[in-house]
Amino acid sequence: MSAETFWSALALVLVIEGLLPFLSPGSWRRGFSQLLQLRDGQLRFFGLCSILLGVFLLWILG
Repeated sequence: MSAETFWSALALVLVIEGLLPFLSPGSWRRGFSQLLQLRDGQLRFFGLCSILLGVFLLWILG
C-alpha cells in the first residue's frame, strides 16, 4: 500500500465519521451517550466485529 492510498483512506474515514454529527447532531449525541452506557466487554465486541468486517471487506475488494 502506498502512502497516498493510506492518506486517502484516512481522509475518507474522517469524511464518513463527520457526516452524522454534521447532518444530525442530536441523533449523534443520543447514540454516543448510549455507547457510554455499554460495558467494556460490549464495546470490545463491537470493536472486534468492526475490525473483522473491515478486514473481510479489504480482502474481498483487494
